Amino acid sequence: MRLVPERIDKAWIETLADADLIDVEARLRAKFDLLDAREKKAQGNRYNLMRGPEDLVLAWDRWSRICRAMQGRTLLARRAKPGSQETISS
Repeated sequence: MRLVPERIDKAWIETLADADLIDVEARLRAKFDLLDAREKKAQGNRYNLMRGPEDLVLAWDRWSRICRAMQGRTLLARRAKPGSQETISS
């Protein structure tokens, strides 16, 4: 499991093997999904991702950078099966 730096940039992403990129994407997506669900529950109809708390917006930014890199490599994301739990450390 690769440690994810505070600042995700192109140079760091390029050091990742495909399997590491898929793993990092899954972990960052799980973290974003958790924060996003909490904010949606708290805000209801007023929910707006880009007006959300800083930790939510940063989680989205980190995940989206990795997601774009995966698309560039034509890799498919790994999604947890319903009812399972994945580690959300980064």
